Amino acid sequence: MNKQGSLILLIGPSGSGKGTILKELLLTPINTFLSVSATTRKPRPGEVDGESYFFLTQDRFRELISSNSMLEYANYCGNFYGTPKAAVLERISKGENVILEIEVQGAKQIKEVYPTAVLIFIMPPSLTELKYRLIDRNTEDKETVRARLNAALDEIRFAHECDYIVINDTISKAVEEIKAIISAQSCSSYIMREFIDEVLKG
Repeated sequence: MNKQGSLILLIGPSGSGKGTILKELLLTPINTFLSVSATTRKPRPGEVDGESYFFLTQDRFRELISSNSMLEYANYCGNFYGTPKAAVLERISKGENVILEIEVQGAKQIKEVYPTAVLIFIMPPSLTELKYRLIDRNTEDKETVRARLNAALDEIRFAHECDYIVINDTISKAVEEIKAIISAQSCSSYIMREFIDEVLKG
């Protein structure tokens, strides 16, 4: 049976812990790969082309946009960031799952062009806990923390449009729940549709 993989989007506000969850998830033995994003910014020390990012020129990135070769993209502080379509779809066609850690706007773009994407929203236990986590990181001033909390309210409203909600009480529990979602998704009627047709043909 040639079963295709799934495109899984991990979404959540700053401070929800989605990055930490993703790192732990990818350490577990699951058939899931992290999508490598593309950017036009210069590589930072230690970053490797094709692993950290695909580092592209502005012209090359614009070519990919024009040829509809990006699942999603955005321009941030003068540089483009986005998800190349070909690498993602190639893995999915081979039966592998591809996971993206992504912001709400990018998730909306992908859902439009790839409606079968699975949206998992990482929810903080409460806004109070989210505020504590942002402050505890000690990487931003009070104004930035306040701005991130305001943005979080809009992002959390998007959770209504997602397929699954995972509350990040503890990292280990959140990872186990996401693994269960990925496992269940492999048995979905959409993924199994070719097998259904094979059975009907006898």
